[in-house]
Amino acid sequence: MSTEVDYIIVGSGLAGICFAEQLRRRHRSFLVISDESQCASEVAGGLYNPLILKRFTLAYNAAEQLDYAMPFYEELTAFLGVEIDQKIPTLRILNTPSEQNIWYEARDKRGYERFMKDGFEVNTNEGIEAPFKLAEVLETGKLDTSLLRFVYKAYLKNQNQLLEERFDYDRLQFVEGIIYGELRAKHIVFAEGYGLKQNPFFNYLPLNGTKGELLLIRCKGLDETRVIKSGVFIIPMGEDLYRIGATYKWKDKTSIPTEASKLELIEKLQKFLKLPFEVIDHVAGVRPTVTDRKPLVGTHPSYPNCHVLNGMGSRGVMIGPITSEQLFNYIEEQQPLPQEISIDRFRSLWPSQDHSL
Repeated sequence: MSTEVDYIIVGSGLAGICFAEQLRRRHRSFLVISDESQCASEVAGGLYNPLILKRFTLAYNAAEQLDYAMPFYEELTAFLGVEIDQKIPTLRILNTPSEQNIWYEARDKRGYERFMKDGFEVNTNEGIEAPFKLAEVLETGKLDTSLLRFVYKAYLKNQNQLLEERFDYDRLQFVEGIIYGELRAKHIVFAEGYGLKQNPFFNYLPLNGTKGELLLIRCKGLDETRVIKSGVFIIPMGEDLYRIGATYKWKDKTSIPTEASKLELIEKLQKFLKLPFEVIDHVAGVRPTVTDRKPLVGTHPSYPNCHVLNGMGSRGVMIGPITSEQLFNYIEEQQPLPQEISIDRFRSLWPSQDHSL
C-alpha cells in the first residue's frame, strides 16, 4: 500500500465512490479509508427520479444532474464489467381527479414535459388499486448501490487502495499537505455521510440526518416490473421480491430498524396493494440531509487541503456524480463552486477558533 498519494478519501459510500472515480479517470493517486460505520448507500432504494412525486415538482437541477449522471454510470458499468444501472419506468398512482389536474398543470411548466408523460395509463394489474389511473415519470431507473459498492471495493482492494479501519481524527496533521499516520497526501476529502456529525473539522455544518427504513417483501402474483408509487414505493427486485420504502424520521439517528416504522410501511402499502405478502427483511439507515436540502461541498475555512463532499440526502444517485466533478474542478482548477452547494453559505456558523478542533 502506497504511503504517499494525491488524495485520501474518507468514506466508501456513493459520494466517496463518485469522487474516487473522478480521481481514477484523471490518473490521480488515492486511498480510501472506511470502516462501514456510516453508509446510507447500503439501505438506499437506489432510485433516480427527476420528479418529486408528492407535489409533482422537479427536483433541484434534475435535468443537469441526469445529463451528467447517466454517461457517468455507463462508463462505470463498462469499467467494472457489471450491470449496475437498470432503466425502470416509475408510475405514480393518482388518487383523485384533482391529482390528475395537478399533474397536467405541472406538465405545462417549462422543462417539465421532458420528464412527465402525456396522458394517463389505465391500471391493468389486479394486485394494485389505482381507480384514477397512473401517471408515468420519464427517464427513471434504479442503481444497484449495494452491488456497486461491493464490486468497487473489490477493485480498490485489488489495487491496494482501500484501508478498512475507523478514521482517527487525532492522527490527522496539516503539515505541508496531509499526514495521517504513515500516510502522506496532498488533499483529504471527507465523504462520510451522517458520520460527518463526529468530524471535528466539519461538524459545524448543519447536517441533520434523516432516518429511513425499508422493507423487503415477497408478493406472489403481483408480477410488476415497474416502480409504483403511492404512499410508499414498490420497487421490483425480481423473483417475486419487492423493496418497500421509505420512512422519514428526524429524531431517531440510529441505524436500528423499528417496529413502528415497519407497521407504518405495511399500513401505507396495504392501502393500494391488494395481494398478501410476506416481510423478508427490514433495514434502516440515516440519510445525510441538510437544512436547506442542498449538498455540502467545499474546503475547510482554515485548512486549504481539507475538503468535504456530503449532504446528498435521498437523491445521491442523481447528485453524486456531478457534485464530485464540481469538487474536483474546484480543488484542481480553482473553478468556483455553485453557490447553492458551497459550504461557504454556512461560513457564519464556523467558530473560527482552531484550538476547538
